[in-house]
Amino acid sequence: MENNVLKNIDPSLCDEMLAELFLIQTINDFKRSKILKEIDHSLKNKDKQAFLLLTEELKSVS
Repeated sequence: MENNVLKNIDPSLCDEMLAELFLIQTINDFKRSKILKEIDHSLKNKDKQAFLLLTEELKSVS
């Protein structure tokens, strides 16, 4: 049944949807990487408050 649904979607719409999903994933990967580096920095500096804030932020990105 799923194959029938996919056959009815305009190919350009499929391409657009795939591009959007790729972009969203790439942005989330970048944000996640940046937050992880900041978490490492907060641990190195023993900054508990920054660590707690960043781990909460990481949860929203993951």
